[in-house]
Amino acid sequence: MPKITKPLTQTEVKNAKTDDKDLTLFDGNGLQLRVRKSGTKQWNFNYRHPMTKKRVNISLGQFPGISLTDARKLAENARTLVSQGIDPKEERQSKQHTQKQEALSTLKAVAAEWFKIKKDSVTPDYAEDIWRSLELHIFPKHSDDPIKEIRTISIIDTLRPLEQKGSLETVKRVCQRLNEVMTYAVNTGLADSNPLAGIRAGFKKPEKKHMNTISPEELPALLHDISEAQIRKVTRLLIKWQLHTMTRPSEAAGTRWDEIDLEKGLWVIPAERMKKRKAHTIPLSKQALNLLETVKPISGHRPYVFPADRDPKSHTNSQTANMALKRMGYANKLVSHGLRSIASTALNEQGFDPELIETALAHVGKDQVRNAYNRAEYIERRREMMQWWSEFIEKGYK
Repeated sequence: MPKITKPLTQTEVKNAKTDDKDLTLFDGNGLQLRVRKSGTKQWNFNYRHPMTKKRVNISLGQFPGISLTDARKLAENARTLVSQGIDPKEERQSKQHTQKQEALSTLKAVAAEWFKIKKDSVTPDYAEDIWRSLELHIFPKHSDDPIKEIRTISIIDTLRPLEQKGSLETVKRVCQRLNEVMTYAVNTGLADSNPLAGIRAGFKKPEKKHMNTISPEELPALLHDISEAQIRKVTRLLIKWQLHTMTRPSEAAGTRWDEIDLEKGLWVIPAERMKKRKAHTIPLSKQALNLLETVKPISGHRPYVFPADRDPKSHTNSQTANMALKRMGYANKLVSHGLRSIASTALNEQGFDPELIETALAHVGKDQVRNAYNRAEYIERRREMMQWWSEFIEKGYK
């Protein structure tokens, strides 16, 4: 005849203690109370694994946090799982893992994981702009939102004030970045769908604006203003360097001495500093090389050609040239990025091969094989073009 276990009473559980070794009290149907010498009382459920049939213990919590009544309910739930062929311990671990993943899978956490990959495909300045836009416009309200609970309407409500303020370009960029974050979440199994795929349709479209620039005919006046402006010598040389090399503001500001081969007259900007993440080689004209000779006494012993004022070991800010142009009276008329447009217009009007011009501007085409061929074969033809451009600029000084 099987032994009948007498159920425990609340008093027995409360008064149970041991001085010698750990003590196990049985309530029946697999429920046990483990009384330790330290004084702790641990509820366990003992059962046979539904597959292996081996004896297994699963903790149900400690007394008095878990009362006798509560322990019996937890044990009953575990018995039900066993009868369904489910291991209670494995089921608990699975739920805990899911809960942990959901707790970690907030919008900000997932965005941070996406950003680790994204930042390697864009320039450092652009990467900084991406993260700053999310910090300013999304994270204050949605950083802790579970990625699976992101709803289109809540994001639209958050961005609507920006739209009403007229910051349509910002709204467009933030929507695009959120869409990428959600696509990443879907592709990594953190979300089942992307509710933000069409969110941009919920806002007004920004009007296309052309980069503020001037015509080649206005170049002499610009050069005169640059020469007479009350700005740092390094800033003056930076603007001229950007103009002669047809580079973007961040590329010019971050110029390093170890990127330049003075003997071959070449400047090779590494892929990680380029917008399209493709290394860019620039044949340097005589005038561009002269600019380097002028700045060499200032920064030749430093890593960067155009050092920052406050920290000479770093490079000047990418917006330095732009701010200088504003102070010179060119606000709403010319931005530093627009210096490239002056070159493009002048070279096209002169009849240079459009492909050479696009290569000089580092506009990467779709045909990667052809792009590689261009960089290898067209370097001397580009050198002739860059020399013509520098001589064109030089006329503005006279």
